[in-house]
Amino acid sequence: MSNVTFRDVSLTREAHVARVELHRPPHNFFDADLLADLAAAFAACDDERDCRAIVLCAEGRSFCAGTDFASAGAGDDGTRAARIYAEARTLFAVRTPVVAAVQGAAIGGGFGLALAADFRIAAPEARFSANFVKIGIHPGFALTHTLPRLIGPQRASLLLYTGRRLTGDEALAWGLVDQVVPLDALRIAATALATEIAEAAPLAVAATRATMRRTLGPAVARALARELAEQTRLRRTADHREGVRAASERRPAHFISE
Repeated sequence: MSNVTFRDVSLTREAHVARVELHRPPHNFFDADLLADLAAAFAACDDERDCRAIVLCAEGRSFCAGTDFASAGAGDDGTRAARIYAEARTLFAVRTPVVAAVQGAAIGGGFGLALAADFRIAAPEARFSANFVKIGIHPGFALTHTLPRLIGPQRASLLLYTGRRLTGDEALAWGLVDQVVPLDALRIAATALATEIAEAAPLAVAATRATMRRTLGPAVARALARELAEQTRLRRTADHREGVRAASERRPAHFISE
């Protein structure tokens, strides 16, 4: 595989492990175009016979802070979200195992992106939050399925109802991440895990992964459809407009249930 660079995503490979990196620092906010490039990079890995594992990482302070609602505007009609979720579905269809290296904030849809990976290695500085209710909108990026699948419905409900933020160490204790390492060792540790996967028999790994994730694609599609419908409805409310304003102004929101 020759080195490939998209607009805000890069793809490189060493031996059997590819590195796919987001390049929208400092926070790596995404839109449909970025997710399309990410999906294309994953597809290129799937198409390369000798690529057996992927390390997903990001340049900058945050891993991914999701969608920039403040810049997008609260009056969006849902078309943008529909495009984003159409691309998000393809990320869950990748056949190559993915290890996410989370160095900082994974917020909102960025949290969902981290959970699209098979495994997560985090730094102590990592932060995880499904903060949708803080801005008056329904959770998205399939978190209503992937989060309870990973940590159970009770803990998932707590995070989704409150928008609570977890540190890297708290995420490890809750089972959200598989390992916490110092920031300067993060990519080394993620690459080591990806290499360990790549050293196993590739056909056996592929078959095992397909079995383990056989119900994931359809469940994610159903979750995304439900989430998009609820986000479209709630995007029209005064609470969402207030939530976006409050986030932009860095103040507590004052919701009125309208």
